[in-house]
Amino acid sequence: MQQMLSAAKAAKKTVSRLSTQQKNDALEAMAQALLDRQEEILAANQLDLQAAQGHISDVMLDRLRLTPERIQGMAQGIRDVVQLPDPVGRVIEENTRSDGLLIQKVSVPMGVIAIIYESRPNVTSDAAALALKSGNVCILRGGKEAFRSANAIVDALKEGLRRAGVTEDAVNLVQDTSRDSATALMTANGYVDLLIPRGGTGLINACLRNATVPCIATGTGICHVYVEKTADQDMALNIIENAKTSRPSVCNAEEVLLVDRSIAEEFLPKLHKRLVLDRQQPVELRLDAYAQSIIPGTPAGEKDFDTEFLDYILAVKCVDGVEEAISHISAHSTGHSEAIVTRDEAAAQLFTSCVDSAAVYVNASTRFTDGGEFGLGCEMGISTQKLHARGPMGLRELCSYHYIVHGNGHIR
Repeated sequence: MQQMLSAAKAAKKTVSRLSTQQKNDALEAMAQALLDRQEEILAANQLDLQAAQGHISDVMLDRLRLTPERIQGMAQGIRDVVQLPDPVGRVIEENTRSDGLLIQKVSVPMGVIAIIYESRPNVTSDAAALALKSGNVCILRGGKEAFRSANAIVDALKEGLRRAGVTEDAVNLVQDTSRDSATALMTANGYVDLLIPRGGTGLINACLRNATVPCIATGTGICHVYVEKTADQDMALNIIENAKTSRPSVCNAEEVLLVDRSIAEEFLPKLHKRLVLDRQQPVELRLDAYAQSIIPGTPAGEKDFDTEFLDYILAVKCVDGVEEAISHISAHSTGHSEAIVTRDEAAAQLFTSCVDSAAVYVNASTRFTDGGEFGLGCEMGISTQKLHARGPMGLRELCSYHYIVHGNGHIR
């Protein structure tokens, strides 16, 4: 670990000075190397899947699984980053004082970014691409379930860097998946300029408790959809089904449904039919007392409205209007993504102005909270805090800034 930290620190000056063309050429070579080494990556992933069988849920196995299509998507994600503007050297603001002193606020790389993540192999290539394009060196520390996959991916990315004549130390993978290596990154003062944990509540809380390097909380998503009394109910059902079932293992999936009590008797049977009766993979509905009086389901437990299920489970609560929906979200949300389905503009305005989450939707699925969907190419994670980044973290969020001041013999 110490050798890796030292090598990464030494590489950051070289990487920060790469031109836009050099970075783009390296990214293109990295994308092509993923495709060239697809069979090796898939073979490594198969070993990970076999080792994880019986130890993690089917939903999490799908999260771990790679296919030729997913590797193609990873390569395309890198190529999407090539097309984005280079954030390094961007003049954010400038001001010329009355005495002629020019003050510019200019975007610069963070330096060395460490990412601790769990069982999603695609994070490996996404993080490496974003770090390189923003002039940063990355240290990746994946979970044990995906280690073989991540190792094969990083081997391919390093081959791409070699082809492009860029130092391999721009992308690093920690070989130790024990807690010791995570702790070492959390406390690598003087080496790590920014730590980004990307995973479940346990990982993120551990980083926030123990990190002595700057850390950004990302990922945990107890996302809500509120069906307001004027909602188009067919639209609401489509949004709910997409938000819950299109990929339940990701952080922007819906975990809690709030339904206006005045339409519950009409709407909830439709919900039960859509999510339970009509689906090959039914959703378990965990219902509050009022919802239980209308449709069958599992009684909601004490913790069900504070749980990121990452599975085919949905907590359902009936509320008396927008104000109660906002209050419930304020008490239980992790600040990730919330949605209202409504035809009432005043209700939408109240919801969007009062719900304090990174992304707030009107008549759309929470599944859009994603770097690719937001036009960022891919993402380093979804920040659920307010300093210094919020929501999907793309290239600009991986930069800091400094001031460049031009004078002509100015003195104060």
